[in-house]
Parts: sequence; structure tokens; C-alpha cells
Amino acid sequence: MKNYVLVTVLKFQFISIVVILLLIGCNRGFNNTIKISGAAQGTTYNITYQAGLNSNYREAIDSILKKIDRSLSTYDTGSIISKINRNDTSVFVDDYFSEVFNKSLEVSEKTNGLFDVTVAPIINAYGFGFTKKEKVNDLLIDSLLKYIGYQKVKLDGKKLVKDMPQVMLDFNAIAQGYTVDILANFLESKGIKNYLVEVGGELRAKGKKLDDSFWTVGVEQPDENMADGASLNTLIKIKNKSFATSGNYKKFYVEDGKKYAHIIDPFTGYPANNTLLSATVIADDCMTADAYATSFMVMGLDKAKKFLSENNNLNLQVFFIYDDNGKWKTYTSEKLAEDMEAPL
Repeated sequence: MKNYVLVTVLKFQFISIVVILLLIGCNRGFNNTIKISGAAQGTTYNITYQAGLNSNYREAIDSILKKIDRSLSTYDTGSIISKINRNDTSVFVDDYFSEVFNKSLEVSEKTNGLFDVTVAPIINAYGFGFTKKEKVNDLLIDSLLKYIGYQKVKLDGKKLVKDMPQVMLDFNAIAQGYTVDILANFLESKGIKNYLVEVGGELRAKGKKLDDSFWTVGVEQPDENMADGASLNTLIKIKNKSFATSGNYKKFYVEDGKKYAHIIDPFTGYPANNTLLSATVIADDCMTADAYATSFMVMGLDKAKKFLSENNNLNLQVFFIYDDNGKWKTYTSEKLAEDMEAPL
């Protein structure tokens, strides 16, 4: 018997796509399978692992989630990132912040700035961030672009230094993937070898299910008019890897006849506008998968494929869904193809 769990993918309250997690196989040895779920970071989390009868780590996991929020959540006014955005000079960063910030800069440099966590002022202006929405026009965007650029921030020890006080950070495109990694590392520290950790649709899997099959994830068709989970596009086996999907068709609004989606091109200040509908990335760690899923949505199909061919050392596998003159088509990286299945 298989259980199906519907999970809405969020980026700290930013819905990007929906996946179906095929979590549990045959229920033999049920006492050895522990399932923990709850609400966190504006979304839900689901954790399944095989362990001893007295190995329920819900309390420790909830504590970890709260600590991460106190560091990285822009919706927590007392968090480290919120204090930095308010130019509180007394705040020191913690290890959570440092790790996410350093990975963000690494991906920014690799993508020549197409991934940029300093895009917060523009995200806010569109109403997808942590401040009140503004009336967006060319004049406003031009005025905000001067505060955007990953080169405008740096870490000096435990202090974040900004070129201008108007510079602000938003880790929504990477923090949930990082959270998955932290929770997975916690389970491994307890000697757990078979698990699936999912936060807002970003996930990491290790080992196998009780029926000796690999964990399987289903990617939904990118249709803004379709109910969440209504139709799967494909299934992917996750073999000791991490998985993240980003898309522009779930979180958007229309104003004055224009569509505004939440993934922003940091060079133009406007929503990414290309044929790519969703980008799924498989990587060793979920923070990397999360960041590059967003990066590829900004790049678009052709630039993303070129980037992958020039950066084989990153060991990224991808599944793209794109619009080809009104028809949905897919692109799958060669190594990932063997782990793909037809939808149920």
C-alpha cells in the first residue's frame, strides 16, 4: 500500500510549485517507521525515517526550526536577518546565517549575479516580501536597482557590512533548502540511514523505504488554473540526493493587465520573463538545489542549458518544463533520465 501526501511548495510563504511525495511503501515493521510533520517557515514540513521505537525527535526538530527562523526569517522581526535589514549595528550573525550567506555569494558569482539575495527591496515593492506592496512603475524600479547587487554586502567576521543602508537581504530562494540539509544532518548524527526530509517541497532523501524501493517524487504540471496536485508530469527517484523545484506560475498577480510573478531578474528589476515554466534540480545538498532552481528560472531554458554544459563540476541534474509555442515540453539532463518514471 502507498500513501500520498500533498505538499505545497513555499519559499518562506512564496508558493512556487506543488509536488506529490510518495512517502511510505509497504507498512511492514511499522514500529520502525517514524513520521513527523508540522508547520514551519510559513509552510509545512514532513519527515519520515527508520529508527528505533524510542527515536522520535519531534521536540529537537521543532527546536532546530525555531532557531533557523530566529536567524533567517524575514517574517520574524527579531531575527538576525530582520535586524540587519533594519541596520541594527549591534547584531552578530550566527553559523546558520554565515553558511547561507556564503553559499548565496558562491551561487551569485557562478551565475554572474542572476542569483542575488539583495533583491529584497524589489521583492518587497511587488508585494512578495516582508513590507507593504508599492505601486510598481519604471521610476520606482530604477530607483531601487541601485541597492541591488551581491557585491554590496560582505561578512567581516560576525558582522555583515553593507555599502548602503538601503541594501536588504532576502534568503527565501535558498533558506528552505538549507533547512532541509540541517534537519537531514541532525538525523544522520543520530545514526539514521534511511530518511526523507521535506520542507515546503524542497527535500533530501537517503537510503530506501521499507519495501526496499527508492523515495519517489512527483512533479506537477505547471498550470496556474489547475488545482494543486491535480496532474503529475513525471516521477523522479531520489537516490541519496536533494531535490528542489521552482516555478513562476503559482505565485503571481495581475495588475493593470500585467502579470507579476515572484521570481525577479536582479538586473532588470522585473519578473523573469522566458519560456521556462518550472525548474527541478537534483544536487548533493538541498541548499545548492534550491538556489540553482531559482537561478535557472531567471536564466531561462537556453542559458540554463549552456550554464550546465559549462559547469559539469557542479554535478547538477535537472528537469525543466518549458513553453514551446503554446505547448509544454520537457528537458531532462542525461544522468537523470534513468531515474524518471511515467506518471501514475
